[in-house]
Amino acid sequence: MADTPNSDESEHRAKVLEEAGFISRDAPPRRRSRKILFISIAAAVVLVLGLALGLGLGLGLKDHGGRGDDNEPSNPSPTEPPVTPNGTVWQPAVGTKWQIILNSVLDVPAANAKTSQTLAPDVPVWDFDMFIHRDTDVIANLHSLGKRAICYFSAGSYEPYTPDNGSFVDADLGKTMDGWPDEKWLDIRRTSVRNIMTKRLDIAAAMKCDAVDPDNVDGYQNDNGLGLTQQDTIDFVRFLGKEASKRGMAMGLKNAGGIIDNVLDVVQFSVNEQCAQYNECDVFEKFTAAGKPVFHIEYPSGAPKSVKPKDSQKACGAAGADKFSTVLKNMDLNAWVEYCDGQVAETKVASSPDDD
Repeated sequence: MADTPNSDESEHRAKVLEEAGFISRDAPPRRRSRKILFISIAAAVVLVLGLALGLGLGLGLKDHGGRGDDNEPSNPSPTEPPVTPNGTVWQPAVGTKWQIILNSVLDVPAANAKTSQTLAPDVPVWDFDMFIHRDTDVIANLHSLGKRAICYFSAGSYEPYTPDNGSFVDADLGKTMDGWPDEKWLDIRRTSVRNIMTKRLDIAAAMKCDAVDPDNVDGYQNDNGLGLTQQDTIDFVRFLGKEASKRGMAMGLKNAGGIIDNVLDVVQFSVNEQCAQYNECDVFEKFTAAGKPVFHIEYPSGAPKSVKPKDSQKACGAAGADKFSTVLKNMDLNAWVEYCDGQVAETKVASSPDDD
């Protein structure tokens, strides 16, 4: 089993979580893929115009286990020993299976729990929203099962529902994000913003996250109102990567294929959305060539109930993606997942923001 923290470690962890506002139980609203949202909005506009003009429009968009006995505890797989986190920086292997859920709190049984509940899907890596997982038993339980925890947060945008939202000042904020009226781009060059992000890394380390998944680092590709450049993003990602490493955590690069060459040495994996849809997967092969996985998400139409075989084949058979860790998800990034081997699963969750 994972090492039991001593009293000093436990007190430090509790202090970090309390100072970060984790006593608040207000959960953020359901998160959706930003890229999918933009596409949905654009499609709706085209539909309205088409109806108004009586035209047929074609638009090509480019954005970029079994059950055990109730009296017997479930045990970690022999090939997946319990994790002792935060010792050295974790380097996940190419092709590692994973699950990502951003809109719900996971329900994870501990290895020694007397329950017939099993973790589904039984995959080694789990990516979930850091701020809605105040109950650190989720991560401890994942570790007891030999699993790894990737903690998601937005590093490049202001979100009004995070516990630390009051730490930002007006000068930190740029334009409102398209499709997200409550969120604004952050000036990632400012020391004040970087200080807040290092505190978030402190939170992740206190929670025993194995890695972090910082989103929205590519503000330079959007109308951010701050004059952000590609070099600003490179500097910011390198800053975050080094700070995560200091805290014993790995870090992923979210999308941002244009800066891979400049940051590959400070990140341990990629989290990519829709490279198959946009014929970009060859760009992200640089990760697998370097022995680092690409945790790859595609959002096929009809998910989760009726994904067409041709859509699955396109997502899983894209040029350059043969070594990627591909999941098919719906745009809400909820409990449902399908894999390229045909496995389908729906993870048990304790609650979602919509339940509150």
